Amino acid sequence: MTKGLREDIEIVAAASGENPGAGPDSGVASRFTKNSLISVGRLFVSTAVALILPSYLTHKLPIKTYSAWILVMQMSAYVGYLDFGVQTGISKYVAEYEARNDAAGASMRASAGLAIMLVASALGVLLTLVLAWRVPDIFHEMPSSLYKDVRISLVLVGVSLSLGLLCSICSAIFMGLQRFSVPMAISLVNRFLFTGAVFAAVFFHSSLALMGGAVAGVNLLTGGLQVIAWRRMANNIRLTLRGLDRDVLKNMIAYCSSLAIWTAGMLCVSGLDVTIVGRYDFSHTAFYSIATLPTNFMLSIMGAAVGPLMPTASALSVHRTAQEMGAMLSKVTRYSSTLLVLAGLPLLVAGYWVLRLWVGSEYALHTIGYLRILVLANVIRNLCLPYSSMLVATEKQKVAIIGASAEAIVNLGCSLYLVKHIGALGVAYGTLLGSLVSVGMHFALSMRYTYERFSVTRMRLFLSGMIRPLAIGLPSLVLFKQWWVDAPPVLSLPMWALWGTSTLLLAWFASLNGDERSRLSKLVVKRAGLV
Repeated sequence: MTKGLREDIEIVAAASGENPGAGPDSGVASRFTKNSLISVGRLFVSTAVALILPSYLTHKLPIKTYSAWILVMQMSAYVGYLDFGVQTGISKYVAEYEARNDAAGASMRASAGLAIMLVASALGVLLTLVLAWRVPDIFHEMPSSLYKDVRISLVLVGVSLSLGLLCSICSAIFMGLQRFSVPMAISLVNRFLFTGAVFAAVFFHSSLALMGGAVAGVNLLTGGLQVIAWRRMANNIRLTLRGLDRDVLKNMIAYCSSLAIWTAGMLCVSGLDVTIVGRYDFSHTAFYSIATLPTNFMLSIMGAAVGPLMPTASALSVHRTAQEMGAMLSKVTRYSSTLLVLAGLPLLVAGYWVLRLWVGSEYALHTIGYLRILVLANVIRNLCLPYSSMLVATEKQKVAIIGASAEAIVNLGCSLYLVKHIGALGVAYGTLLGSLVSVGMHFALSMRYTYERFSVTRMRLFLSGMIRPLAIGLPSLVLFKQWWVDAPPVLSLPMWALWGTSTLLLAWFASLNGDERSRLSKLVVKRAGLV
């Protein structure tokens, strides 16, 4: 590791009270922090690339054509939900068996994942063909002139993603080995090529079918890169169906079965919203989809930062006590909640100006209402993201099945009911109601059964991990009437400066204790070369 990167890791590790130079525990903290930094760094680069594309498409494509393209991307993405948690299972077991220096055991679990993913890939192809066939029935408000291109594009993209499910096993192996830089680099290549391919297709006035073909080619190429990377850099973890252990396969299926329920819940929570809008309120599909993109960016930050927690916690759970795991959960929840609030507040308060700069005034006026509700909903539901990650890491995800199911039912049911009465806005409100159910079920039910794994009281986790970082939002709450309006927010330049300064000061003093602030200050000064 280079000196500069190591010092960057120390800056973040210092906030958690670790001494980066002291012993094996520090190595674990540094590894987790390094992987988080890699994930977040990749995210910012890929998102910067990805956000350019909607800005271009909204100016070059008619609203209805852009809406149709969004629905192609949304429906083809359903293939990803057929993962059934296999990637998570592979990364978890590879991390555990690598911690025990048992490459053979890790290979057996990865091969079991391969067997499951073969079935998932076949199901993905079948699902894609059925959806393409039913396009006119699903989206009866879509112009009939778009049906042919939408069908062709959906088949091309969906089949390529189905094949990509198999290749994703290789990335899961790297994540289990806690070598996040490899899949992250391939992901960056995918985003650059995807953006370039769609840019070129639209620039040359190609049809939706040709746009889909270009995207399919990119998906197949980057899938192949994952396989090549595994064969050259991680082939000590073997993938083979020959001599597959049935007991291992059964255990993998059992582990993934509960994750599959979570996946189904996620489909209801965030995978069907744009499709529901497209079916019942097609004219607002483009605007609603634009609102989901900044929200997804915010969630991607969280996923990238907290993602390495799962394999790290899985490896630590082999040796750490429940008290140590509880302390880890409390601290990571506080940090992730701080990051979540800091990412969400600019979208809430200054969302109109962000949208106007990004996609223009017409989209901004029609989108801002959806954006605010979706940001609020996703801030709430992701307060428990570290807890969910540690449930999966310690094989306790079954205790949250009822909560995940309740959230999915409330979200989907309310969205379907409200969209028929108030249009696309009802889908956003359905997401908000579901998020409240999600957090409530975790605290009321799930945490009652996990205290023996991470010994931290619900009250401590709630007050220290969530309420304390939420104090960052007090300045925004005071100015609520000035920015929660349909028109541009009526804030003067000095008021914007006061809002930003007070928010950052609260983040510094409310989210970090004195020791954490001192450590971060010293290491930032050191990193800047001032001492």
